[in-house]
Amino acid sequence: MNRGCSLVTGGGGFIGLHLVRQLLERGETVKVLETADISLPSEVEVIRGSVNDAKTVRHALKGVQRCYHLAANPDLWARDKRVFQQINYEGTCTVLSEAARADLEVIVYTSTESILTSKHQNNRPIDSSVIRKLSEMPGPYCRSKFLAEQAAFKAARDGLPVVIVSPTLPIGPGDRRITPPTQMILNFLNHKIPAYLDCRFNMVDVRDVAHGHILAAERGRPGERYILGNENLTLGEFLLLIEEITGLAMPKLRIPHWIAMMVGACSEFVADYITHKPPKAPLTGVRLAKRSMFFESDKAINELGFRQSPLRQALTDQIAWLVEEGHVMRPLPLYQNS
Repeated sequence: MNRGCSLVTGGGGFIGLHLVRQLLERGETVKVLETADISLPSEVEVIRGSVNDAKTVRHALKGVQRCYHLAANPDLWARDKRVFQQINYEGTCTVLSEAARADLEVIVYTSTESILTSKHQNNRPIDSSVIRKLSEMPGPYCRSKFLAEQAAFKAARDGLPVVIVSPTLPIGPGDRRITPPTQMILNFLNHKIPAYLDCRFNMVDVRDVAHGHILAAERGRPGERYILGNENLTLGEFLLLIEEITGLAMPKLRIPHWIAMMVGACSEFVADYITHKPPKAPLTGVRLAKRSMFFESDKAINELGFRQSPLRQALTDQIAWLVEEGHVMRPLPLYQNS
């Protein structure tokens, strides 16, 4: 049964590719708007272009009933800081503007959990009702995503059927672009984490996040935000979980936050003015590490029927995928024996 046509912007990304596959499994016709030349299922109609190009977006939306806007620059550092504003904010405004002309059933906008945090936040889990200010955003990535989410809320107030989802840190197989959470896991597996800065965050299976987007399109209320997360844990607890799965010993040395701030500031200065390569400790990431990033997804569970698969299985699947893809450079005792 054909369920209509969906457009996925950023469909070649980590979440996007899983979403595309799930939409195809449901019998939907799928279009993907992507700038990168990336391998996608043969059934997908690929439109090469940018979300900043209104003409390209307009063409991509022809014949579409549902739009999932995931395209963004997810990095915490860029040589040209304007890229965050251009892609994350201005690109979202372009998609929303063209979607208003296309008379869609629903637009699902993918926000981020990082803009819901605050340096004054206590350790209680953050829920979807939280309201923040632009001045609370710790860096250009967060500022651009905050402004983009505000644009989505405004579009909903103006009558556009926009539903906002805020995934926490996704893990699982298939992260071909190696996003920051995957890079952290890979650094551990390749013995590149001699010490760690303990922090609090929420992780979720990327496949659940993809399904959460579909649920948001089907059951979400326009103008509402839904956090798609799962388990709250510290970085120390997460590294211990990797140790249990792989047999590799986690680092024992913890770095004080003030030292991490100094390292982050220095590494970003070197990246900005000397090497022009991504720093190992982006300052935005260090600032976020001081904030409690514990979340609860009750609203998504109750209203959307959002499911939360075991995090351990997602991590096991991700490690197996990284090994199979040749990203892991040293033996994993327990993985080899499994």
